[in-house]
Amino acid sequence: MTIEKAIEGQLNAETESDGESEPARLATQGAAELGARVARGWRWLPVAVLVIALDQLTKSWIAHHFTYGARLVLLPVLEITLRYNRGAAFSFLADASGWQRWLFTVLAIAVAIGITAWLSRLDARRQWLLALSLSLILAGALGNLIDRLRLGHVIDFIVVHWHDAYFPAFNVADSAITVGAILMLLDAWVGGRRSPSGR
Repeated sequence: MTIEKAIEGQLNAETESDGESEPARLATQGAAELGARVARGWRWLPVAVLVIALDQLTKSWIAHHFTYGARLVLLPVLEITLRYNRGAAFSFLADASGWQRWLFTVLAIAVAIGITAWLSRLDARRQWLLALSLSLILAGALGNLIDRLRLGHVIDFIVVHWHDAYFPAFNVADSAITVGAILMLLDAWVGGRRSPSGR
């Protein structure tokens, strides 16, 4: 019994000399493992990849099956056509002299880098709506960037109008940017309602 007590006393002394109790050590280890398991916003990047693929496939199909300016009426307010846009989304600055191509190329690259860095700081589960919105905006920016670098212009093919009032032609990438911006505003609104100052 004396030997057993001596061994037990030695073990207790070694544990106390560590400066940290076993429950505290387990809690620290659990917190570290939890932090390692946090899913970053990058997990939503496959959404961006799918949207970019859809954008490029639809543009390619339209370019191969439509001549420039040809129209296919789907609904009284919706048409499919083939148009070239040298500006930004929804034909912004499309009539400029050509400098806008490089301006929007640089802007798209900067936006893509910024959004990717932002996604790396998000919790993919807790901040899923913001991560989704950023992924859609990223997809739209890169989808049109691919066109500018490959063709020198962006292919637009969706036309919405009401009688003789026509909305600028757009594409899947433009739609992704628009939906992403709406979701970002929705996320800000929901976050404001949940915060104490938004009550």
